[in-house]
Amino acid sequence: MCPLTVKLREDATLQDLHTKFGVIILSEQQDTIIKVHHPGLAGFKSEQISFIILSGDISRKITKSPIAFPFPQGKEYKIIQGYNDPFSHNELKSIYAIDFNLQIGDTVTSADDGYVVGVIEDYKYYGTTKQWRENDKSNFITIYHPHSGLFTQYVHLHHKGSLVKVGDRVMKRQPIGISGMTGFTTIAHLHFNVKSPSEAHNLVSTEIDFENGIKGKDLKRDDWVK
Repeated sequence: MCPLTVKLREDATLQDLHTKFGVIILSEQQDTIIKVHHPGLAGFKSEQISFIILSGDISRKITKSPIAFPFPQGKEYKIIQGYNDPFSHNELKSIYAIDFNLQIGDTVTSADDGYVVGVIEDYKYYGTTKQWRENDKSNFITIYHPHSGLFTQYVHLHHKGSLVKVGDRVMKRQPIGISGMTGFTTIAHLHFNVKSPSEAHNLVSTEIDFENGIKGKDLKRDDWVK
């Protein structure tokens, strides 16, 4: 339900093929077969040739517009970590993420219209050690938004806490999950991240504005939003 970017994995022995193959964009909601014919493939087994598959279309222009907060209207929550926070929002994948202090059992809603393209919901536990940081076993939902080209992610959800499945069409403010405390975390909260396709890094965190003129970059630790 989202476009994919496909390229050959770098291999010195297949450099010519890699150059000719280039980058292929697969459209969403289509079955696609890629056939490669090249003299340099003689003698190679299929398992020796591998592909890198990235989420999204790196060739399209991203169109940003204000989105809703990822929780029901009328609810009010505190920011516990904002942009570029040194605790965990300091990498390309998370630099513009925002953590809201949703509690275990609270409702998580979609920030915009889109399609569910990823659901992880089988994890039960959490931790704060280096092992958890490097292998964050969080439950989370990923939604692709066709009108903007962006993806949103809703992280640290409850065990079996997804209310949607891959392929579902969701609308802005629709309940999609139950907040929890899984993965690398010290307290229960919702880690909300907006991501843009990147050829070098797959999906990278990007800035976003919310409705009612609220800019993500202005939200700081201990601010309350609703």
